[in-house]
Amino acid sequence: MSSPLADEPVEPAGDDAEPLDGDECADYLDELGDAWEVVDDHHLEASYEFPDFETALAFTNDVGALAEEEWHHPDISLSWGEVGVEMWSHEVGGLTEADFVMAARMDRLYADAGE
Repeated sequence: MSSPLADEPVEPAGDDAEPLDGDECADYLDELGDAWEVVDDHHLEASYEFPDFETALAFTNDVGALAEEEWHHPDISLSWGEVGVEMWSHEVGGLTEADFVMAARMDRLYADAGE
């Protein structure tokens, strides 16, 4: 089951936007799957596990396509059976709602992959 956040638009931060504070991050984090954690109230990290390299690569490509579509790009690491993701909004130097929406969409991609 995916979070309702996955259906929200990925809105870029405005010129006067501030990063979310710890309480706001915690509220959004409650909406995400267990793969995610907020690190130093600054960025999101997740690790997704897969049965093999090919499936992990396919997920990586799906995340890349999503990032291009939404113009919101995470750092992605790929290894045999695992994909790591790190994400934050560079323009505000921390997390925004858009980061959590993207995380929810990645959780949906993972669920759709049958993992």
